[in-house]
Amino acid sequence: MALHLKLKTHTAYSLLFFLIGIAVHAQQSYKLKGSITDKNGPLPGATIQVIETNLSVMTDLDGHFTLTVKEGTYKVQITFIGYNTITQTIQLDSDKNIRINMTNNSAELNELVIVQNAKKADIRKPEMSVNKLSISDVKKMPVVLGETDVLKSILQMPGVTNAGEGAAGFNVRGGSAGQNLVLLDDAPVYSSSHLFGFFSVFNSDAVKDLKLYKGGIPARFGGRASSVLEVFQTDGNMQDYHGTGGIGVISSRAKFEGPIQKGKSSFFVAGRASYAHLFMKLSDNKNSAYFYDLNTRLNFDLDAKNKLTFSGYFGRDVFSFTDLLKNNFGNTVASLQWHHLFNDNLSSRMTVNYSDYAYGLEIPFVGFQWDSNIKNFQFKYDFTQDITPNFQLKYGLSSQYYNFSPGIMKPTKPDSQINYRKLDNKYALENAAYIEAEQSLGQHFSLNYGVRFSSFSNIGKETVNLYENNQPVWFDQNLGLYKMADVIGKQEYGSGKTISNYNNFEPRIGLAYIINDDQSIKASYNRMSQYIHLISNTAAPTPLDIWTPSNKYLKPELVDQVALGYFQNLKEGMYSVETEVFYKKGKNRVDYIDGAQLIGNEALERVILIGESRAYGLELMFRKNLGKLTGWVSYTLSKSEQRTPGRTAEEPGINNGNWYRTPYDKLHDLSITAMYDLSPKWNFGASFTLQSGRPVTYPDGQFEYLGNRVPNFNERNTDNLPAYHHLDVSATYTPNPTSTKRWKSEWVFGIYNLYSRSNAASITFRENKDIRGQNEAVKMSIFGMVPSVTYNFKF
Repeated sequence: MALHLKLKTHTAYSLLFFLIGIAVHAQQSYKLKGSITDKNGPLPGATIQVIETNLSVMTDLDGHFTLTVKEGTYKVQITFIGYNTITQTIQLDSDKNIRINMTNNSAELNELVIVQNAKKADIRKPEMSVNKLSISDVKKMPVVLGETDVLKSILQMPGVTNAGEGAAGFNVRGGSAGQNLVLLDDAPVYSSSHLFGFFSVFNSDAVKDLKLYKGGIPARFGGRASSVLEVFQTDGNMQDYHGTGGIGVISSRAKFEGPIQKGKSSFFVAGRASYAHLFMKLSDNKNSAYFYDLNTRLNFDLDAKNKLTFSGYFGRDVFSFTDLLKNNFGNTVASLQWHHLFNDNLSSRMTVNYSDYAYGLEIPFVGFQWDSNIKNFQFKYDFTQDITPNFQLKYGLSSQYYNFSPGIMKPTKPDSQINYRKLDNKYALENAAYIEAEQSLGQHFSLNYGVRFSSFSNIGKETVNLYENNQPVWFDQNLGLYKMADVIGKQEYGSGKTISNYNNFEPRIGLAYIINDDQSIKASYNRMSQYIHLISNTAAPTPLDIWTPSNKYLKPELVDQVALGYFQNLKEGMYSVETEVFYKKGKNRVDYIDGAQLIGNEALERVILIGESRAYGLELMFRKNLGKLTGWVSYTLSKSEQRTPGRTAEEPGINNGNWYRTPYDKLHDLSITAMYDLSPKWNFGASFTLQSGRPVTYPDGQFEYLGNRVPNFNERNTDNLPAYHHLDVSATYTPNPTSTKRWKSEWVFGIYNLYSRSNAASITFRENKDIRGQNEAVKMSIFGMVPSVTYNFKF
């Protein structure tokens, strides 16, 4: 009996341990890790999703990823914008390492194409207020003079506008062009346009990916108040040598790429130049305007855990008006990055970059030359760490050194009346540290939250003006005008001495509530601090604009933004809908007294008043993602205003202290973009834009003074230019789409402004020559209908 009981007990224990073993074995988790690449190397930002769970992760800058998943059989889907989606079934019964090589599905010349479900709204990520465009779509969108333009393409997105035709820069959610942080391979670019806004500085053949953050900006970004535009250059091909290029009506471009050491390192170099000025010379036209730029990138895979990259850009614009004026300006950018993989869960990126924007103006008949620039040296060290499959940390620090050269004026001929004069250089340090987390909470919530601490110091060597009551602007009550205050003294600061210092905490948070696999509601908040200011009293940036640091009299601009959105995919991603509302409020907004002179002003604080700003609006976007016909419709209803109240009860402030519209306020903005693939040989594109006219100030009367008629102006920006609209079309013809030859080509035909709308760039008023006392309005337009043709090739 005892033996029988012992055997039964032993059997029970054996069965218990067996069942426990099964349970433990069933709950065993394993690591699924790997790398995602294409023919040129790693694909940072590719998404890996385990279909049966809510787990997803993005590859780091070296294309690596790690997921921890319970034992089982899963479908794993890999997506990357512009590439074919890959789905693999994986049996996970041990730690596994996979390598996925992705390909694009294009037989055309485009290096990237956007793929079906890569376009649909990202339901699960807390990321919102973000626009992505593939280079394929950019190249299919018709633009002026036949030159593919990255910046003109993002103007088709909701919440993004500019001042009109021939206007440089872009405006995001009611912000100024100087409030956008534009990054090329992580290095800042201070001027984003060629030829006063007709072209972008970004050669589309050299661009790999671009991403615009309008709100919900992660903590790793800082330094600008409105938006962040990331532009990444392509990696050179590590296996074979290839070339691409295009010959257009007024500009051409070429790119060559290949391995330095096959499979280990690569390069690319790309150049672009315009030559319309050569045709001007043939017609005895002494005016000239042209640009050129050069892009390059080197990639070195040192070993399995280390990668080194170098990126460079150099561009110049040259403009001359007969022998009266000569103008040249442009950017120089260089970036060196070291990518290191510590282990499966921790990687880093160390960046050292340099950026320089230089401007030169010469007036030969006066014997006058003017040169100015801004230089920026930056060090960054960023880390990405996977804590758990549902929790990822990003943290890092950065330090920037600024050298502002407001201007050097010098004579260029012996009999010149100009005396040599150099405005004092200004120097500054900007340091920051950040931490941000991305976290999934169950099936229905995902978060991105973090904080950035930034510190800015305006440092010497510099001579600082002193003013009565510390006010560089005073109000003349007799005339009712703001005027420049008298300088009552000067204070010297030695090299490296702190003149003024500012510190700010910048919290950021984004939240997604996932209703189901096709619907989500998202919300975000971010605070942004901007310590350097683009001093400009025009609606769009010009080469004459001046960058200056925050200082004793000019405080950093602080902007808070909240946004709420609803996102939905319809019919298995065939269509997607994105709806957002936003509200932005800023303080320390720069405003100018009437008649402010900015060029050559060594005491800008004497023409500047500080105010506040606000912007709010509704953004709608409807996409068709699949089929022969794809595209989107975007609409923005928004308001952008600023106010500069009086500093005392006796002062009226600007515009009597009332809110008034900023120069880039546009109530309505409608964009329609369509692309149609008729056949392998032909595809077509069209875009239509309709916007409210830009705010302007018209005279509301006139008076006579000493025999001259003087216009009278009332409140600022109460009037509008006429509505702005145009329709552009393009057609791309590929003669031999199935050719197996190395040489492939296509023709791109385009018409900008198909119905020749004369959009007003400005309206001025003058006295009628025939009728004394009668004024007349004069509209200036830049473009009518502009046809173009470009021959593209690759080999």
